[in-house]
Amino acid sequence: MGLRPVKRRKSVSQVLLAEVQELIVAARQQTALAVNAGLTLVCWQVGDRIRREILKEKRAEYGEHILQTMSAKLSAEFWRGFSPRNLASMVRFAEVFPDPKILHALRAKLGWTHFRQIISQARPKRAWNGAKTFSRRRK
Repeated sequence: MGLRPVKRRKSVSQVLLAEVQELIVAARQQTALAVNAGLTLVCWQVGDRIRREILKEKRAEYGEHILQTMSAKLSAEFWRGFSPRNLASMVRFAEVFPDPKILHALRAKLGWTHFRQIISQARPKRAWNGAKTFSRRRK
């Protein structure tokens, strides 16, 4: 019979360190999810305001000019994330998900990147089905 390796017990400090590391990792994940949900809500709110108050819920020809102007002003103050293309995606987001209750249910599980993929689909019903599918996969 050979010698069996001796199992070493973790010291109290090693156990404590591992537990503290787990707390930090969990807090980082929760923070990232909260920030992502907040940013997703802001994207929807921006798109909704532009759609309702500037474009009057229509795809106006002058909308492209408005998005260019707004993009330049927002980008000067907030830097990235407000390109005309992103603003147009935000407007589309509000068009596809006009009910904030649906958005609220999904934004905890899906981020802006997921919603951008979903809203690229043409029909709102199809986009809603896509959002449910994404949500189920992330559980």
